[in-house]
Amino acid sequence: MTAKTKYTNERMGEYQVVPDFLPSPDELAFRDEGVKVTISLSKRSVEFFKSHAAKNQTQYQRMIRQLLDAYVDAYEQPPTSRSSNTVRKRAAR
Repeated sequence: MTAKTKYTNERMGEYQVVPDFLPSPDELAFRDEGVKVTISLSKRSVEFFKSHAAKNQTQYQRMIRQLLDAYVDAYEQPPTSRSSNTVRKRAAR
């Protein structure tokens, strides 16, 4: 690369500030404690995850775990001052 870069004082045009979306180093190093469970899944679901895992060079169990974690993150609500009976009744529905 022998060509020199020439800088000018020209207007750059429209720009947009993008919010910081990268996780902090602490978030990258954080690891949830794992719990082993036994679960029966449909053959169709397992084949789906295995196929997509192979395409993305990852483990299908990891994909399933990340899907479940994303579901929990989307629907998890902070605890309220409700009694535990109310929570149990709603969970039983």
